[in-house]
Order: sequence, then C-alpha cells, then structure tokens
Amino acid sequence: MHRPLSAEERALWAKVIATVRPLHRQPEPVSAPEPPAAPPPAPPARQVPVRAKPAPKPAPRPGETLDGSWDRRLARGVVQPDISVDLHGHNLAAAYDLLDRKLEQAVAMEARVVLLITGKPPTDDRRPVSRGAIRAAVGDWLASSRHAASIAAVRGAQPRHGGAGALYIVLRRRR
Repeated sequence: MHRPLSAEERALWAKVIATVRPLHRQPEPVSAPEPPAAPPPAPPARQVPVRAKPAPKPAPRPGETLDGSWDRRLARGVVQPDISVDLHGHNLAAAYDLLDRKLEQAVAMEARVVLLITGKPPTDDRRPVSRGAIRAAVGDWLASSRHAASIAAVRGAQPRHGGAGALYIVLRRRR
C-alpha cells in the first residue's frame, strides 16, 4: 500500500514533473490524484440466502467441440481420414505452407477428418539437436490459421494411423 502524499510532497512532486519532458506527446496531469475518501462502514446487513446464477459457458475453442460419439469413434479407430498430410522431411516454413494448402483443399472438398503426420515428439531431452519443432508448432499454427474457424477438434491418432506421431484434425460441417 502507498501512503498519501502530504501537501509539501505534492508541491515538490509538481516541480519535478514540470522539469520532465514526456516520452509521449500526450501531456500528463501535473498534480498527483487525491486518494478517494474511505466510505463510512455500512451497518451489518441481514443475511439472506441468494442462489448464485451459473456462470455463462464460454464459447468453445477449437478442439473442444466434439460430442461423445466422435470421441468414441476416434478412440476405437473406426474413423477413416479423408486426407493425409505428411510433414516429415520439411522445415518449419515448408511444413506450414503444406499444412495450409491441404487444409484449404480439405475445407473445399468438405472433408471431415484430416490425418496430420508430424513425427513422434522427442523423448530424450539430452539430445543436442532440437527435434520435434514441427510437432511443437502445430497447435499454434492451427489456432492462428485462416482455417481455425473450420476446425472442430484436434485429437491424437490411433496407432494404425501413426499414434503419437500423428493427429486427427476434425473439420466442422458446412451449414
């Protein structure tokens, strides 16, 4: 907490402020604002039980909009991808461009599931070479992509589709 300035301190502070050139073109107020006066204590109120209203549900983010049947089908491995995108052997820029083009193609053909093969994330932190950069960047790429509104969810792939080295991108249905 800060203590309020005395009248002498406020006058001294005003002199200091007058000698300083502001960095921004907007002038700053010369005097320090007075702290608000504390309101008088209110008498104790009668306690009445109040039912709190439930907080409104936030809008779903990409990746949180699948219903249980989709998640069950993905978990059982009965979903067949409409398009596959393999990012092995690409640098970050080339991988991003390929992913963007394939998502554009998938949205245009009204595909529902895209299989994105990124490679397995690194398991050994002692390696001197940075690995798994594409896998680490995919979440941010999808969230900031021009196709983000078309993405309903991103889930881990089944072992037969690549397991830990792949993701399912579930696209929204067009209306």
